[in-house]
Amino acid sequence: MKATLDSYQDIIEHLHDGLYFVDRNRVITFWNHAAERISGYKAEEVVGRSCSDNILTHVDADGNQLCLGLCPLAATMDDGSPREADVYMHHKDGHRIPVAVRVSPMTDDQGRITGGIELFNDISNQAANELRVKELERMAYLDPLTRLANRNYITQELTARFQEHERYGVPFGVLFMDIDHFKRFNDTYGHDVGDQVLQLVANTFTTNARPFDLFGRWGGEEFLAVIRNVTPHDLRATGDRMRMLIEHSYLSHERTKLKVTISVGATLVLPDDDQDSLVKRADDLLYRSKADGRNRITMG
Repeated sequence: MKATLDSYQDIIEHLHDGLYFVDRNRVITFWNHAAERISGYKAEEVVGRSCSDNILTHVDADGNQLCLGLCPLAATMDDGSPREADVYMHHKDGHRIPVAVRVSPMTDDQGRITGGIELFNDISNQAANELRVKELERMAYLDPLTRLANRNYITQELTARFQEHERYGVPFGVLFMDIDHFKRFNDTYGHDVGDQVLQLVANTFTTNARPFDLFGRWGGEEFLAVIRNVTPHDLRATGDRMRMLIEHSYLSHERTKLKVTISVGATLVLPDDDQDSLVKRADDLLYRSKADGRNRITMG
């Protein structure tokens, strides 16, 4: 039985993966329901616009802007070869989400390339994060603005990690993070936009963290992460990845891209540590990052 055009359209619209089409100029011509769900953008907001026009603006793991000459979709439209890549997509709310993309060329009856197709799926640990949020909410350990664990829960998590370290020797580390010049940002744009920035930073953490690590709001514009079973190299890499993703995230506000950065202090637990000494060392390292120019991570 031959499928009708409408049935193909229905299948495409109900794919679990995001799907969009672009023409030769990389103007978006189609955007399915999953693309709306994953990106936050409705079809009417993106169809007819360039994919690099403050919409997706993909970056790679090193923070390179892929729309500036490194775009897999553009390369595929140039040479006709399908490609796959893991990249970070800009979400409508401002943060970056990790997605796996697969791109293919679109051709006419003569085999000439007329555009491109990109299929993408969310590879964050969103389901695990949603379960964690529900549990924290039930126990009154949720920060209501950022939807992260609050300070009380972070201290309980640190207690559990110290016990695990003492009994089994499992290493862990902390990342102490602070939004740079946040007071100036609040004074310039107002507290409502400031709250959106806090949510952008928090969403970056939840969509890019391992499910067994904890990122929480310590207070104000300060965040603390407890990273389990980690080496010094991996702890630095985790903190630097979050720093990079926030640096390359932005809010669209009155036709302007608003951006912030974070400074990070990172340290692993030492034999004589308690909670106070561990957090104090991470805090001191954070302020060394501030003193050295901000938007950086300092290990110690």
